[in-house]
Formats: sequence, structure tokens, C-alpha cells
Amino acid sequence: MMDIKNSDAPISTVTLDKDLIDAPTENIYEAISIISKRANQINGDIKKELLEKLDEFATYNDSLEEIFENKEQIEVSKFYERLPKPHALAVQEWLEDKIYYRNTKEEESLEG
Repeated sequence: MMDIKNSDAPISTVTLDKDLIDAPTENIYEAISIISKRANQINGDIKKELLEKLDEFATYNDSLEEIFENKEQIEVSKFYERLPKPHALAVQEWLEDKIYYRNTKEEESLEG
């Protein structure tokens, strides 16, 4: 997984040059499909990491009426909320040529 804490990915919306996005595949739809799949992977990784960190500070209690406000959990949650969104991280990886992909249709036609 990329180092999301030190990524250059933007936190807010930015306009990107379409030609930069589709240059590796020469097809904007294929590029977006690849970026989307990577964003889903990143989202899953971040969610897993967040849940593991929150679980470290969890206080279990038998009473459902007692709710503990855990400052560590709140800080961890705030940290993850401030990170760039998974789609921004995936686009940044794509622009930096850090996403491995292959076209299985091309491979099939070469083999056939």
C-alpha cells in the first residue's frame, strides 16, 4: 500500500488534463476503470487500517446504556477524515505510473 500519509494527492477537487489520464491506455474509459478499481482497493486498505487502530482503543462494556467518548478514537478518526480520498490517491498513483495493469484481451489475441 502506498504511504497515504505522505501522498501528494489533493485533498479537495482539482481539474486534471484528460490527456494525462488516458495517455497510458489511450482510452479514457479504460483508464478510469483501472483508477476506479485501485480506488476500491485503497478504500478497503484504509478502512481495515482504521478499524484496527480504533479497535486498539476500544473499551468494551456489558451495559448498552453506557457510552464512552474515547479521545484516542476521536483523534484517530479525525486524522483519517483529513486524508485525501481514495479516488484522489488512486489518480495520483496513476499519474505517477505506480499502478500495475494489463490488458487481458490483448494477451488473449496474442496467444490465439
